[in-house]
Amino acid sequence: MHLFLKEKWEVEGLQTVGILLVVCSSLKLMHFLGLIDLSTADSVEDDFELSTVCHRPESMDKLEEQTKFTKKELQVLYRGFKNECPCGVVNEENFKTIYSQFFPQGDSSMYAHFLFEAFDTNKNGSVSFEDFVFGLSIILRGTINDRLNWAFNLYDLNKDGCITKEEMFDIMKSIYDMMGKYTYPTMQDDIPREHVESFFQKMDRNKDGVVTIEEFIESCKKDENIMQSMQLFDNVI
Repeated sequence: MHLFLKEKWEVEGLQTVGILLVVCSSLKLMHFLGLIDLSTADSVEDDFELSTVCHRPESMDKLEEQTKFTKKELQVLYRGFKNECPCGVVNEENFKTIYSQFFPQGDSSMYAHFLFEAFDTNKNGSVSFEDFVFGLSIILRGTINDRLNWAFNLYDLNKDGCITKEEMFDIMKSIYDMMGKYTYPTMQDDIPREHVESFFQKMDRNKDGVVTIEEFIESCKKDENIMQSMQLFDNVI
């Protein structure tokens, strides 16, 4: 996986890694939360019903209807989620702790903050099991448009329906802080802004100073490396 990221960085730069990390880091989060072999999930339904938690999720049947996961897959995800988050929710500090373990050589705090905001769809300062599986369902099982819409929402920091150059810079800088300047120590501090300028100009097709969801999706679909990265994780569980 790290070799793949390195190759994508060298070919297309930070922008492609940024799109890919939306998917890759979510898989890392899923792994951290204890994905287990499906054959071990037989007793999870009882755990789901009997566990004492601060937040009780929707029923498995209802979540199966609302996501693209099977009931057994949801049981597996819940087992891992409950093991790491006994109270039933993850707050932002938990999220940052998790990502600091993924990228110990870098500063992942800002990227973890942005990703947490994307998962926290209710904007209540916590990510529940429902929030978690709704996001994963889109990232792992959604259509290309679904996944790119989710990625756009990550970049659209103030949620006004468009991405500014500064928003794109903030995301790219957080990725650079998390992995770039440690993995590639010869890179200069101003390189993220150079990458952003180039990528933003390519996406801002009508040159009005913002990138709309339509421009974002169209540009990503024309990028062969981004499309390949989106397909790498089809049906990973």
